[in-house]
Amino acid sequence: MGAENNGSLDLQSVFLTGIPGLEAQHGWLSIPFFAMYIVAIVGNSLIMAAVQVDSALHEPMYLFLSMLAITEVGVSVSTLPTVMGILWFDARRIDFDGCLAQMFFIHTFSCMESGVLLAMSYDRFVAIYNPLRYTVILTLPRIISMGLGITLKSVALMAPLPILLRQLPYCHINILSHSYCLHSDLIQLPCADTKLNSILGLAIVLATFGMDSLLIVVSYVLILYTVLGIASGEGRKKALNTCVSHICAVLVYYVPMIGVSVMHRAAKHASPMVHTLMSSIYLFVPPVLNPIIYSIKTQPIRQGIITLLSCKKELI
Repeated sequence: MGAENNGSLDLQSVFLTGIPGLEAQHGWLSIPFFAMYIVAIVGNSLIMAAVQVDSALHEPMYLFLSMLAITEVGVSVSTLPTVMGILWFDARRIDFDGCLAQMFFIHTFSCMESGVLLAMSYDRFVAIYNPLRYTVILTLPRIISMGLGITLKSVALMAPLPILLRQLPYCHINILSHSYCLHSDLIQLPCADTKLNSILGLAIVLATFGMDSLLIVVSYVLILYTVLGIASGEGRKKALNTCVSHICAVLVYYVPMIGVSVMHRAAKHASPMVHTLMSSIYLFVPPVLNPIIYSIKTQPIRQGIITLLSCKKELI
């Protein structure tokens, strides 16, 4: 594992955990997990391709949706190797640097996803509050700048986490409680005081997910206020209908996140399976459900995917 030094180790690898209590059923469990990965990656890739190919979808709302799809593919691809490696081959060991890299990508893409959801709420506010200047305010260069800003912010905030963890001395215990590497798991391993890491992690959560969720709520308060000012009942209904898919995406993302936070703090002694289940829902459900939600509720996206698949079928 590594050379001992004053009771600590130069950690070279860690061991991941499958689904506690269901180790004998990993072969069967791999089927639904692999199906979820296929739905998440293929579904979001179809949305990205449809937006790129169909000029009718080159509008701010769909460009932001394409960004959301990119982040969800990123989250899925980040967890896939270790999750499926454990379920298929019982491959629990992972290089420590590889674990830090996986942690960085999982948290970075999750942070980006939160930022994109905030940008999408701003998009809905502009579309409802000032529809005549919608495409003037949200121009392509401005949308690209917002996307780059979200990416750079996420990378800058998450980069210190693996760097700080790499500097700490580690004890003999090197077993994590999930099938992937998370910061909350890794800070349990060092022998040294991890107060700085915990404070930094909490600050990042508040600065990203906390602030983003607050601003999303503010956006929808303003949207509701604007909608109530529309004289026509049909107009109010039409305006709110444009927000349904995004509201579903926000709930699908933030409700499991809140559930995981509550479990870590208020139910520390709950069954390990419950903690694993909640973390899996948080990471797996949004990438799976969002392409389904947008395909069902957003007619232009549905039509764009159908057109894309029809064109590919004709080429074959």
